[in-house]
Amino acid sequence: MTNLYSLSLSMADPASPQPRLFVANRGEIALRIIRAAHALGVETVLGVSTADKDSAAAREAGRSVVLGPAASRDSYLNANLVIHAAISTGCTLLHPGYGFLSERADFAELCAAEGLVFIGPRPETVRAVGDKISAKAVAESAKVPLTPGSGKLESVEHALQVAEEIGYPVITKASAGGGGRGMIVAYHAEDLRRAFDEASTTAREAFGDDTLYLEAYVERARHLEVQLFGDGEGRTVHFGERDCSIQRRYQKMIEEAPATILSDELRAGLRTAAVDLLASIDYRNAGTVEFLYDELRQKFYFMEVNARIQVEHPVSEQISAHDLIKLQLELAMGTMTLPEQVTIGLDGHAIEARILAEDPERNFMPCPGTITRWVPATGPGVRVDSAVQEGSTVPPYYDSMVAKLIVTGANREQAIDRLSAALRRFEVRGIATNIPLLQAIVDHPDYRANAISTKWLEDVLLPAFQTERPA
Repeated sequence: MTNLYSLSLSMADPASPQPRLFVANRGEIALRIIRAAHALGVETVLGVSTADKDSAAAREAGRSVVLGPAASRDSYLNANLVIHAAISTGCTLLHPGYGFLSERADFAELCAAEGLVFIGPRPETVRAVGDKISAKAVAESAKVPLTPGSGKLESVEHALQVAEEIGYPVITKASAGGGGRGMIVAYHAEDLRRAFDEASTTAREAFGDDTLYLEAYVERARHLEVQLFGDGEGRTVHFGERDCSIQRRYQKMIEEAPATILSDELRAGLRTAAVDLLASIDYRNAGTVEFLYDELRQKFYFMEVNARIQVEHPVSEQISAHDLIKLQLELAMGTMTLPEQVTIGLDGHAIEARILAEDPERNFMPCPGTITRWVPATGPGVRVDSAVQEGSTVPPYYDSMVAKLIVTGANREQAIDRLSAALRRFEVRGIATNIPLLQAIVDHPDYRANAISTKWLEDVLLPAFQTERPA
């Protein structure tokens, strides 16, 4: 280690009788973690950029420290700086939230080397499942169904050979990827030649790694995932599954739990496959196993593991009545007792809609600015996770999500009705948001009938929505 860390240790605050947590994130997830920590009697320190020094999370944290300029690479993504800030403020725990440094194995290793408890999976686990090709090997070992496809592609000729073997259409994927980057569908050989070059370039620019693999493309697919928690000693439990099929450019927009498209037999199989996979690697902390569900064939296939808490975790909390952030903190402090699977009741139906500072009528242009009116929806079964309020400034440097609107009902029909009503009551002025689009989605007969797929939003609803509302 460098002198930076020796200096940090000499600057650390005197030992506190209470544990102290460094929160290495921003926005609603930072606020969510801070509140959960305070409820457990844990002191908090929040690392912020200059753009977030007056944020709601900074005001609610026990203490906040400025990491650096607004650009995330100079603040939230600067691993050495984050660790320096955590140690110099006397923290012994670090929660990375989601995004930023949350799935960086080298960051988790740095935390361990400096005596910080990283609230997430072990570094070797993050590494094993963070690379998608490696994760597929883990899934195969656990006998989890895989989509027909390849390992690492050595060349475009290799890709063409695999495509001929499994049949078109196929989709390219970046091994180190996420967020849909490097994913291109090819319906014939010429498509694949172009897709290979484009996907390789995209992956190299986005992730510094142009490794690709190939999978059969499922035309009518649903995106399903199982929320899990492991104790690190081989015991893993699930908190039900989620349907995250409402997406634009592979970015989730609405998520719900449970996935009512599944039969009881398929649901049990999906949950068992996810539990078996993470139990096989002694997974520790919160994690999600994602699956592609082929509705026509009624089969599910492993996609990836998200080794962190996810944006959409509230819907799993709502139907299970368990606080996943609290479980994370308790595990880190050695006070958690993992609940027995039979004690985790899953009742009702929950839906989460991501409210974004984007204008869907102008090709989803980001809309940073100052919020002049902010009246979140309230009412039975309504929960809002947000870190903004009237007068807040939405900076242009980060993800555009400003709130998560979560509703819970006795069943899917009631949850949809509550979500529709809540969206109508949610008032935001000063910035454009995607609320009108969310309203159009939940009021559409296809959505209410659960007749959707991962491409439904782009292929069916958006063309009509944008035609009716010309830019």
